[in-house]
Amino acid sequence: MPSALPDGEPVPADGALPASALAGAADRPLGFYLHVPYCATRCGYCDFNTYTATELRGTGGVLASRDNYAEMLIDEIRLARKVLGDDPREVGTVFVGGGTPTLLAADDLVRMLDAVRDTFGLAPDAEVTTEANPESVDPAYLATLREGGFTRISFGMQSARQHVLRILDRTHTPGRPEACVAEARAAGFEHVNLDLIYGTPGESDEDWRASLDAAIGAGPDHISAYALIVEEGTRLAGRIRRGEIPMTDDDEHADRYLLAEDVLTAAGYTWYEVSNWAASPAARCRHNELYWRGADWWGAGPGAHSHVGGVRWWNVKHPGAYAAALAQGRSPGAGREVLTDEDRRVERILLELRLRDGVPLSLLRPEGLAASRRALADGLLEPGPYEEGRAALTLRGRLLADAVVRDLVD
Repeated sequence: MPSALPDGEPVPADGALPASALAGAADRPLGFYLHVPYCATRCGYCDFNTYTATELRGTGGVLASRDNYAEMLIDEIRLARKVLGDDPREVGTVFVGGGTPTLLAADDLVRMLDAVRDTFGLAPDAEVTTEANPESVDPAYLATLREGGFTRISFGMQSARQHVLRILDRTHTPGRPEACVAEARAAGFEHVNLDLIYGTPGESDEDWRASLDAAIGAGPDHISAYALIVEEGTRLAGRIRRGEIPMTDDDEHADRYLLAEDVLTAAGYTWYEVSNWAASPAARCRHNELYWRGADWWGAGPGAHSHVGGVRWWNVKHPGAYAAALAQGRSPGAGREVLTDEDRRVERILLELRLRDGVPLSLLRPEGLAASRRALADGLLEPGPYEEGRAALTLRGRLLADAVVRDLVD
């Protein structure tokens, strides 16, 4: 089942934010995340807030069907305008995620984007991304998205090997994601990403190399590679617990990451975040950089999270509850928290250390500074950036990023 939301404090019925959250807003970037919670089937490893038609049947799903979902999301975009008041910012990035956004009609995704444009305005160079499953798009669909203002698309490839896709419960066939890249290019998309997963039970080094080679051969300008995380409550976790398939160990994950770095770098991609490689600075995902740098974004949709000026909130998870709140003119927010200065300091370290540029040493307390000197001596931090006042991970440091950051936040 999808992971639980935190508790937090109640969100006002009108969604109003404290004045402190809006102070200085004009100087911060603003993005929108639009969550589409529908999937045709549930992948065995997924614990995201997503629902199949069967899971929604008889639970208020009619109120939040795919047919009327775009209108509901547009209602929340209009709510965002009321909450943010006379905030003068144009939106710099829009990211449509899920779920499988491309289960909606292409025209619906364009209408959602149009609502952001009409309500807030889009920056002239706005980045507009949607995620897509390879089997849910065709050339006509992609052409509609591009003509409607989408500038970037991210396909869930995961693996080039059928037996690995089968373990993950992915329904597309090998070769289809690569074909999607060509179709997206033909539709006019300059920026295309392929998502890969490594460490699936039963995946060999040869399988992983084949996936990397296939992804590179397709010619995207961005590739993401994530270690498989087996979340409790998922079908995959149950299969591993019953001994049906083996668990991949941390050493195998490290070997796969090192192989990804070698192969992707040799092909002209450069890492800019621990799990992300881009063919050029322009190919980086600017929306995700908003998250990593603690900027402002409004997350619309069931279970979506938002952050504005040190206030973080999250919506009710179920599409039926989300639809009911909006129909009653209420914020769909389930809870929120106002971050303290210390919360924000810690989060900056946690997130910015993942970036190639690293994190300013000025954010570290004495214990953290001492830990950074030890990490530097151990080859986990780059000497050059350190001398310039930043803690930036080496390749070995990326492998141990979680341990490094735990020490630095002390």
